[in-house]
Amino acid sequence: MSLPPEVRQLLDMLGRVEAPRLQEQPLEFARRNFHKLLYAYRGEAPPIAEARSLSVPRREFAGGALQARLYTPLEAASPLPVLLWLHGGGWTLGDLAGYDVLCRQFCAQAACAVLALDYRLAPENQFPAALDDACYALAYLQREAAALGLDAQRIAIGGDSAGGNLAAVASLLARERVQAGQVAPLRLQLLVYPTTDQTSTRASHERYAEGYFLDRASIEWFQRNYLPAESDRYDWRASPLLAPDLGAAPPALILTAQHDPLSDDARAYAEALQAAGVSTQYSEYAGMIHGFLTMDRILPDAARAQREIAAALRQAFA
Repeated sequence: MSLPPEVRQLLDMLGRVEAPRLQEQPLEFARRNFHKLLYAYRGEAPPIAEARSLSVPRREFAGGALQARLYTPLEAASPLPVLLWLHGGGWTLGDLAGYDVLCRQFCAQAACAVLALDYRLAPENQFPAALDDACYALAYLQREAAALGLDAQRIAIGGDSAGGNLAAVASLLARERVQAGQVAPLRLQLLVYPTTDQTSTRASHERYAEGYFLDRASIEWFQRNYLPAESDRYDWRASPLLAPDLGAAPPALILTAQHDPLSDDARAYAEALQAAGVSTQYSEYAGMIHGFLTMDRILPDAARAQREIAAALRQAFA
């Protein structure tokens, strides 16, 4: 499918902006401009009961507590099922504020709590810092659920792009505690255009290397920021598609965009999960580009994808 008019207009507008690409800007400028982009194209925030700041204590880490935001829906019975959400941005960009509306949309549409994590960003904190934070927050949720009014038996994990990478790997790392009977199995891993293979040369990387928002140069910049050594690209904790065993992973919903350099990698991950016996739903949005989920102000398919995600969460938590 060719690009829909609204996507073509968006790409034309971004191409006309006479500003350096993200990877060409000072880091703080890039982060600020990414936030502006999220703000400009996000939809309206639906009503929810509460969004409150939360600190996840980490006494054993010099960096101190992790910051998070807990969203609770209107008129929902306690204890609430909960989605741990890990934002995108190439492990380098993104924050709680930029993803606030999306988390409210998940919360309202799926009638579940959402815990959004402000994990440490690269290049200040390189691999596996962000992954360690995601795993720590998941363990915190599983341990402290009752105190937060949440249901430890009904936890899902998800993220978009780099956040999808973190969610996929955290899901795999959680298996040992599940198999030991220490925690309940995760109900769902929600992976939105995830990066699953840092060594990939699949065709979509060439087909959409330029001109489709996420491009080859920005992917390489994100990888350099996050992965301090070339060998880290082959570590399955950075490239979950290279994991020796995907069996016993949580059920998965994988959403991708057709015109995305990461699309073939995400499809390959879905196929690998299915081959390992993991219940997996794969959904590719024709004509869409990387990042479309947060652009529901201008892209109708973003709202459709949010509804698909909410339906999957409702089903997983039922």
